[in-house]
Amino acid sequence: MPALLMLVAALGVCCSCCGVALLLRRLRGCCCRLRTLMARTEKPFFRIAYGLYTRTRLGYLFYKRQLKKARERYPQGHSSTQAIVFSGVKVVPIPVLSDNYSYLVIDTTSNLAVAVDPSDPIAVQNYLDREGVSLEAILCTHKHWDHSGGNKALKKLHKSCRVYGHSCDDIPELTHPLSDRDQLAVGRLQFQAFFTPGHTVGHMIYVLDGKSGDGPDCLFSGDLLFLAGCGRMFEGSADTMLASLDTVASLSDSTLLWPGHEYAADNLMFAAVVEPNNAPREKKFQWVVQQRLEKRCTCPSTLGEEKEYNPFLRTHSRDLHVALDLQRGADEEWSRYRSRVLEEVRRRKDLFKGR
Repeated sequence: MPALLMLVAALGVCCSCCGVALLLRRLRGCCCRLRTLMARTEKPFFRIAYGLYTRTRLGYLFYKRQLKKARERYPQGHSSTQAIVFSGVKVVPIPVLSDNYSYLVIDTTSNLAVAVDPSDPIAVQNYLDREGVSLEAILCTHKHWDHSGGNKALKKLHKSCRVYGHSCDDIPELTHPLSDRDQLAVGRLQFQAFFTPGHTVGHMIYVLDGKSGDGPDCLFSGDLLFLAGCGRMFEGSADTMLASLDTVASLSDSTLLWPGHEYAADNLMFAAVVEPNNAPREKKFQWVVQQRLEKRCTCPSTLGEEKEYNPFLRTHSRDLHVALDLQRGADEEWSRYRSRVLEEVRRRKDLFKGR
């Protein structure tokens, strides 16, 4: 998505179209404010494109175009997935767009379902029909169209459906604004929401209590955390993102990680660059390579695994500090040093293969 957005922005700047020029003029102040929040390595065209994508109808039209192209290219989805079933609970990954995942979490006793980040409403509705369940709620991690784009269409079909998210993000069709550590229930499904800004100002993650189905907790992390990676700091500082990642790190090691994108292979290749002697990373990479050769989903991992090889969860690790050639200042606070480590890892990842 970033490369395409940069192209859209570049075309917009060069184009003589009055509408695009007017949009750019109106966004000039917005982009200046975002400049201080976004990662230092982002190029000016990307910052403009980001403003267009998140704050104008042009972003929605771009999302619709990408949705159409993905449906044509991947009529069965970009990856094959497999549901996981606990006692009375079923988690169904849904491959959408070119590398996103939405999820259905189903209370199999009542046949009530929750959709997480349903960006393709047709795909999600097909899965609802296939499972024979009723959509009771949408849990939206953040405002980006590739996570929230299906809210309106699904809300139209399921009028009593509740839409959850943080009010700081402009979540489409939001009905139930959430705050940090709020709890919500659908049937026997018990969730807790955590406020995790950094990728966006209102990003949230959702943890399904394992007691809902006599299984492990399940983390639906949106764009905060991926297998071996994390989201870009579009609207937050390294300090903010570190606090959000520490929220994740405080959860049980047995927690299953269900991320918003299939980025595992790329992330693990990058992890090898910043921490080349990490044996757990190499073992995981070999497994991921085989999965992706067969176009299989790499979700879920566990947070225990992630803490072993995900560099964004290892800012405390001396091995990573040595690999990055970073040293703590004599009077530097530990949290400030870890933020500096995170910022360096994120900077290098932003430059790695352009993502």
